[in-house]
Amino acid sequence: MSAKRAIFEEVGADRPREKAAGGMIDAKPRGARRAIRAWLMVLFALVAVMIAVGGLTRLTDSGLSITEWRPVTGALPPMNEAAWTSEFEKYRQIPEYQLQNKGMTLAEFKGIYWWEWGHRQLGRVIGLVWALGFLGFLLARKIPPGWTGRLLAVGALGGVQGAVGWWMVSSGLTGTALDVASYRLATHLGIAFVILGLIAWYVFLLGRSEKELMQARRSREPRLVRLSGVLIGAAFLQILLGALVAGIDAGRAFPQWPLMAGGLLPPDPFTITPLWRNFFEDAGLVQFMHRTWGYVVFALGIYAFVRARRSPHKATRFAFHAVLAMMFIQMLLGIGTVLYQAPWQIAIVHQVGAVALWVLIVRARHLSRFPRAASLRG
Repeated sequence: MSAKRAIFEEVGADRPREKAAGGMIDAKPRGARRAIRAWLMVLFALVAVMIAVGGLTRLTDSGLSITEWRPVTGALPPMNEAAWTSEFEKYRQIPEYQLQNKGMTLAEFKGIYWWEWGHRQLGRVIGLVWALGFLGFLLARKIPPGWTGRLLAVGALGGVQGAVGWWMVSSGLTGTALDVASYRLATHLGIAFVILGLIAWYVFLLGRSEKELMQARRSREPRLVRLSGVLIGAAFLQILLGALVAGIDAGRAFPQWPLMAGGLLPPDPFTITPLWRNFFEDAGLVQFMHRTWGYVVFALGIYAFVRARRSPHKATRFAFHAVLAMMFIQMLLGIGTVLYQAPWQIAIVHQVGAVALWVLIVRARHLSRFPRAASLRG
């Protein structure tokens, strides 16, 4: 509180003025936002490659070649002929070898072993990059306020993903199973996309200052925020359905489009008992669900595109335009995958396309919540 003036004091006399206290919006940025963003971008690239390598591991039927979960000692591959023979002998005990690959040579086994070893090794690299980065920023006290929990969550999900990966692999090591359980594969892929989406969201946030984000929040477009949220949920369900298709090789079942064996529905879609198993194990029904939900997602993309055209923000409009364009490409890739009975060359591009579409939808949601200001001329 300022002191009282004397009765005869000149009004214009020099007096020290109190400096107005600045608010949060004027505060200096804290933490190494740029460095953390760069680290997250490296993690994003590694996770994206991990998803592609995982897809190739599945497409080459290599996922069951390593029959043990050794998070630390498994980092080293077999180093001599005796070690290779031991690994091969373990593989020969599981149903996939006995019912499908009986007579496989050691050289052929090495071919599938390297895919699975590379997939697991990449997972270890991702964990190491996260741990070194997180601990480094934490010890240096360079993490911005409110970000410690977010960055820790990424690492925790990575740890869960490793455990789920083994839970998935273990489902194909006993009984009469030739592959891993499709619903476990869907869980494994779903967590990977959750991790990828979180990292992408954090990269978008850290790409702008707190001041800019606080100002942009005032211009958010609630309808587009809700619509993009629905689109994210719909796309995520489609990704899970795609994993179910891959898990039982349903993409090779009906190489026709738009019909299936001459009809809208696949023939005899509910022959497995109990009834619920058909939604996971019947190739025709699983492919039908993936196709049909794809149409729903595409229709939502068109609706979002039309609504986004009313946005006053150019960057937001362009983000939703990019989503629709990628949806169209992804639809063509899906049709091609079905017509050519899922060759690995087309199938893996289709999976990478899902990654691109997922990130574009996350970006559209970000710009709906935090629009970028443009000049009047722009």
